[in-house]
Amino acid sequence: MSGPGSTVDELQAALALSRANETRYRLLLDHSTEVSWMADCATLRLTWLSRAAEGQFGYTLETADTMAAGLLAGLAPRLARFATGDGSRRHLLRETEVAHADGRMVPVEIDSTLILDDAGAPVAVVGVVRDLTARRELAEQQKKFASMLSHEFRTPLSTIDGAVQRLETTGAHHDEGTRKRYRKIQTAVDRMLAMLDEYLSPERMASIGRARQPDEISPAALLQSVAEQARGRRNRVDLRVEALPQWMRCHPAGIRLCLEILVDNAIKYTDANTPLELLGKIATEGGVEFLVRDGGAGVPEAELDKIFAKAYRGGNAAGVAGSGLGLYMARAIADVHGGTVTVRNVSESGAEFRIWLPVTTVPGKSLARAGGNSDNSPHTS
Repeated sequence: MSGPGSTVDELQAALALSRANETRYRLLLDHSTEVSWMADCATLRLTWLSRAAEGQFGYTLETADTMAAGLLAGLAPRLARFATGDGSRRHLLRETEVAHADGRMVPVEIDSTLILDDAGAPVAVVGVVRDLTARRELAEQQKKFASMLSHEFRTPLSTIDGAVQRLETTGAHHDEGTRKRYRKIQTAVDRMLAMLDEYLSPERMASIGRARQPDEISPAALLQSVAEQARGRRNRVDLRVEALPQWMRCHPAGIRLCLEILVDNAIKYTDANTPLELLGKIATEGGVEFLVRDGGAGVPEAELDKIFAKAYRGGNAAGVAGSGLGLYMARAIADVHGGTVTVRNVSESGAEFRIWLPVTTVPGKSLARAGGNSDNSPHTS
């Protein structure tokens, strides 16, 4: 049976180990190229700032009052909302600007998390701040490239378009087979122009090929962001988030595009007063599912197996802008993640599109089907 002396020795050894680990962690953070920081929730003041801040922004902890104002902006109302039960405030990712020591404003991305005590109350906030200057410059270059690429495609297409229209106008005496070929050329030109508008716009091109590609996303934050964007086009967009992993491994821009395509499709094919619903939850077969439901007329039964085909447009597509590639692209994105995109009609809520992704709650275990991407388990750190 151990005596008081051995208990004291054990506590001292544990304390020494804890201090050694703290020293190691601080060394790791100090030698990281990312700017890490910590603030106290009671005083709303910075308590720690990594050495990288001096090289990137010209500040040390002792001189960082100006930088702290940008880092901690909105912390007080964030804590108040968290105290009322808004769990989405625990982790936030936002873009803003902070002042460099030389006076210029620097665009940054601030990724922060509330640290809770045993009672679940926030005691500190930790985070990283990333300089977005290079990313913004790359995005601007991509926009210019997209504009040039679109122009280079449009010039020959416009020539073909004009020539075909002239042939149709002056070729009334041509036989039916020749006129049919004119119409086929015109249809192909229209489809190419629609593809330029939909997928080679500067905005779409600027969203790919970034210098630093993230490989994880918060599924709850993704749904919230897509829902907020959709509310700019539809008065009622309901969001319901059930138990979801905090993070999931994926190509964030790809999964966002997949979800946005389904929401855009629901908006296009329902009238302006039809409510939409976004739902995220753990699927019954494992993995994560995102559902996009509308209260419209649904998809004709004969087209349920066809609407994901390349360039397919349904019988109700007349008068609706599009190229028939959106749903095809959505399914392709899910497929490379080892997931699926499916659709069914639900009597009480119209059409229901479902994205399923093989995210697992057990680190290292993959639920991806054979031939899919198996590297899709959430981070647990």
